[in-house]
Amino acid sequence: MRSVQDHLAAVLATVAPVRPLDVALRDTAGCVLAADVVAAADVPPFAVADCDGYAVAATDTLVPGTGTLPVAHDVRPGTGQPPRLVSGQAIRVSAGAPMPPGANAVVPVEQTDRADVMVTVPHDVAPGTHVRPAGHDARGGTVVLAAGTRLCARQLSLAAAIGRSRLWVHPAPRVVLLAVGDELVEPGTRAQPGQVYESNRFAMEAAVRDAGCTPIRVPIVGDDRARLRETIEDQLVRADVVVVTGGLSELVDDTVKDVLPLLGDVRIDRVAMTPGGRQGLGVLGEITGIDREVPVFALPGDPVAALTAFEVFVRPALCTMAGLDTIHRPSVPAGVSRGWRSPEGLRQFVPATLVGDPETGYEATVLGDPFRPSLADVACADAFVVVSEAELVVNPGRVLQAMVLR
Repeated sequence: MRSVQDHLAAVLATVAPVRPLDVALRDTAGCVLAADVVAAADVPPFAVADCDGYAVAATDTLVPGTGTLPVAHDVRPGTGQPPRLVSGQAIRVSAGAPMPPGANAVVPVEQTDRADVMVTVPHDVAPGTHVRPAGHDARGGTVVLAAGTRLCARQLSLAAAIGRSRLWVHPAPRVVLLAVGDELVEPGTRAQPGQVYESNRFAMEAAVRDAGCTPIRVPIVGDDRARLRETIEDQLVRADVVVVTGGLSELVDDTVKDVLPLLGDVRIDRVAMTPGGRQGLGVLGEITGIDREVPVFALPGDPVAALTAFEVFVRPALCTMAGLDTIHRPSVPAGVSRGWRSPEGLRQFVPATLVGDPETGYEATVLGDPFRPSLADVACADAFVVVSEAELVVNPGRVLQAMVLR
């Protein structure tokens, strides 16, 4: 039997970040930067008005009482170099317009009488008021986005603002999802006696997306060795990872254990965990003629076991392939609400809900039967309480590590 630590180490040794690509900016959302992004110049390249109003020299507003200044010009964004402000005057500016030379403050339009010819402004406006200086958003020559950053709306806005239309990124890994078993039918169809609705691909699809990767759901494959081999070979051309659920038992009718070793270097092990148990790990492609190695994970068909194994092993692998620095779920110490007996020699993952905070501590309410959690228990959980292999009795209030799922 393989320990959880050994299996996880083997998983992480099998995968590596997807080779970087130069990708159009619009297609990089969710990807991880493979290289630092450096601003070529200051953004904005010149001081700009931060609001609609009147550009003034702050010294012209220092006279006690309110002052009236003649409005010399109007300046809008994109109108080129603005005229110089003459002392004792004001220039009307729009938000985003370049600041006229000689002006060092903007009086918001709502603080004035909004006049076109002679505007009344409040006194004592400080230099720099409502002005964004050159380089406020990004300084030229500085790293504005570091390699390893996962790109979302905020980062894409900055990249576009400095003029970048393409970025070097680790593209989101493409994960092919297969479910194997004659007993499986699609949800929404009529299940015959002995058949069950297939749920693992739907769960894996959402979990893969949550890990920042691209799922590819393949139709259910029955317990036919030739058909399973053909399906996997067809998918290798577009797969960065293959995840197979079901078909893993040692019985003669289950096919995954027989087919995967024919397609690459794959081993099937019993992992010392519950739920989870029997799992497969390896790489495909070498035997089939694909010019790259494709990691493969074979997970149990039981949905609870499959979801648990995904969180413990597959998610860290996908985050590694995506180029992320943080690959594991966060964990917190939590006192359990009740006690139970834990199986000897197995690391136990128990669904629970968490309440609390870092200052007062956390409490984990264990859901269902810790030894045999149901899919409904897992669906309601936002954490897995982790019990070590050596702990046989968990007493109420015992503080254990909880893997946070939300």
